[in-house]
Amino acid sequence: MTDGQSPHTSTIERTPPAVAVVDAETPGNVGTIARAMKNFGFEDLLLVDPPELDPDGDAYGFAGHAREDVLPNATEISFDRLVESYHTIGCTAVTNEDDRRHVRFPYSTPADLAERLPRVEGPTAIVFGRERVGLTNEELARIDELCSIPANPEYPVLNLGQAATVTLYELRSIALDDTQLPDVERVRAPEPTVDRLYDQWADLLAEINHPEEKREKTMRMLRRVYGRADLTEREANTLLGLLRRATERPADR
Repeated sequence: MTDGQSPHTSTIERTPPAVAVVDAETPGNVGTIARAMKNFGFEDLLLVDPPELDPDGDAYGFAGHAREDVLPNATEISFDRLVESYHTIGCTAVTNEDDRRHVRFPYSTPADLAERLPRVEGPTAIVFGRERVGLTNEELARIDELCSIPANPEYPVLNLGQAATVTLYELRSIALDDTQLPDVERVRAPEPTVDRLYDQWADLLAEINHPEEKREKTMRMLRRVYGRADLTEREANTLLGLLRRATERPADR
């Protein structure tokens, strides 16, 4: 962990934001947050008054692959330096505050931040507080804006690791150009293949003596179903083969 005497100059723009953890009570939560950062593309971890992070202890044990870069490269920083050097967004639970009774108001959601933060010039930091009490009112008063996760009003409080994971997930578009999701741009089967599938259905309806007056309506229904399914070429060809066999060898002829 490095010593953050002067983490950034005012001319540097930071995208994605840094992640700051204030006075974490347990090393395990620091490791959990580091892991969430690694999951969603964040690299810059700032620690205010952190616990000791033993390489053989819970912080590194909970960090997953973040033990290789995010966690050992974390910067220890004072709260004064944090609020002086960054545009800060404090994460806290909503406690029925409004514009008549508040320390900082209004609240943004993580989804709101994902749209707005890329337009903020200069370094930014998402700030998480303590496990039990979060950020104090004195700290909130010095932070630029607040973020809160929409949750059940009967129990809106998430633990520190949960709050960080949900928030960073919502902000992933700031940090990641690509994700591991497969088949993001689904490749639809060529229209001639889909047309052959409909022709094969028409042949099957005729082969099984489906009432002729119902065939047009049945074909419209099949077109709606397959249209919603957005079949790939492999799926269409598989169905085409099954229908062809059913047409050529109907059961109990």
